[in-house]
Amino acid sequence: MIGSLRGEIIDKTEEYVLIEVGGVGYVVYAPTTLLDALEIGAKAYLPTYLQVRELELTLFGFADKEELVLFRTLLKVQGIGPKVALAILSHISADTLRQAIAKEEVAVFARVPGIGPKKAKQIVFQLKDKIGLEDVFGTGTPITDSDGEVMAALTALGYSVVEAQTALQKLPKESRHESTEEKIRLVLSSLARV
Repeated sequence: MIGSLRGEIIDKTEEYVLIEVGGVGYVVYAPTTLLDALEIGAKAYLPTYLQVRELELTLFGFADKEELVLFRTLLKVQGIGPKVALAILSHISADTLRQAIAKEEVAVFARVPGIGPKKAKQIVFQLKDKIGLEDVFGTGTPITDSDGEVMAALTALGYSVVEAQTALQKLPKESRHESTEEKIRLVLSSLARV
């Protein structure tokens, strides 16, 4: 079992990176968020998951152990294989994923290419007992009245409550005292970058 790799990124595509460890190059499939962050020539440490099939060994790499744990959790859903789990992690952040499951927001998963409403409901149903609510609500900044107005504006624009809340919680601490309009502008610009 290959649990992690530490080495130099020597090539990358839209689906995987080639990481050289001790003179051996490993093809590692990864979420697009991680692929975008990795640069050729840079040193990297990737927690990995090794899929063993009859004629093929496939490595999947992640930004951190938390993302690897979520990947393994997604694989427990009937009908979700490594490629679909990777697509989910490429389109939904770890925090948003947890909150979407805790709040049973099926629409968040249905937006991932290749996942329809039926499969999205199945994901939420099968994972709601596996991802603890304390993981979702135990941390984070308390929401103020101004934050509530920002969330109402974002949901009116078509964002889910989970997406709005996650984006709001990612705002820098110094912007917590800004006006509601300024917070909306900051959140929208951060959502546009995703």
